[in-house]
Amino acid sequence: MADAYPQRIVCLTEEPTEVLYALGEERRIVGISGFTVRPARARREKPRVSAFTSAKIGQILALAPDLAIGFSDIQADIARELIAAGVEVWISNHRSVDGILAYIRRLGAMVGAHERSEAYARCAEAHLAAVRAAAAKLPRRPKVYFEEWDEPPITGIRWVAELVRIAGGDDVFPELAREPLAKRRILADPGEVVRRAPDLILGSWCGKRFRPEKVAARPGWAAIPAVRDGELHEIKSPLILQPGPAALFDGLDALHAVIAAWAVRRGAGEEE
Repeated sequence: MADAYPQRIVCLTEEPTEVLYALGEERRIVGISGFTVRPARARREKPRVSAFTSAKIGQILALAPDLAIGFSDIQADIARELIAAGVEVWISNHRSVDGILAYIRRLGAMVGAHERSEAYARCAEAHLAAVRAAAAKLPRRPKVYFEEWDEPPITGIRWVAELVRIAGGDDVFPELAREPLAKRRILADPGEVVRRAPDLILGSWCGKRFRPEKVAARPGWAAIPAVRDGELHEIKSPLILQPGPAALFDGLDALHAVIAAWAVRRGAGEEE
């Protein structure tokens, strides 16, 4: 009996590639995003046919895909072109930790790997629970400002804020984390960060290196506890800004490592 599931999948972002490799279904992938870094072997094995806001439509069509998978309204134009050319397209739009877990399960079902995707999702859930339990033992919870872009300053998206909380911190802009669009998370007044006085500043500037010295030099920011104490840290964007497994495993671990180290330092300081 012929395989009834998609045989030639183009992944327009990293997370479907990461999930399909984790499920042992990488043979179905015929093209990937140029921003893909996980798993590393995908860049060696699969042709890169898209960025995030643009794609090589001709090259994608030449691959004869029976499914293209992307993420968010930002890829609407790519999806429109592929649909017009007769390609079936799935654009996910999940923005939360629960959404990432559901995405893993849904994608697994779409390729006939329901049991493996369920096991993988449960593994992720167990990891979330383990980090949450470890965070509950920390002596203090820091206030955290997470910045995903610098010019203009853009605060963290919902799954990032949720992972910060699971890791043991509290996002200082919870009301903005609920906004799905980056343009709705732009800080009109960067001075609001000063007023909210975060203990930690975490930077993950998509596509470029975080520059803590530039952040510390912003007008008035010397008064922020995080700046005063030198608590500005980078979380690599491939670990945290993709709404896929990386965020639930390595991204969460990176957040917890920074937060736990802060809690130890602050606890030691109080004892002195």
